[in-house]
Amino acid sequence: MEQKINCAEDCINGCVLGNKCPNIEFREAAAKFIEETSLDQMLEMAEERLRKKMMEPPKWILPEDP
Repeated sequence: MEQKINCAEDCINGCVLGNKCPNIEFREAAAKFIEETSLDQMLEMAEERLRKKMMEPPKWILPEDP
């Protein structure tokens, strides 16, 4: 039986499922990224993404007509 949890709420202080975590592959990928990427590179990536987002035209969300 697979245990369902909300990782965003239940795992704030660390994964509560350990090796049974359904997101273990993402945890490993994130740990590898953090280990291999310098803080300067991460900040540069964030700045680049922010610049791209600022260049996008506004997206209008219009309510549907009743």
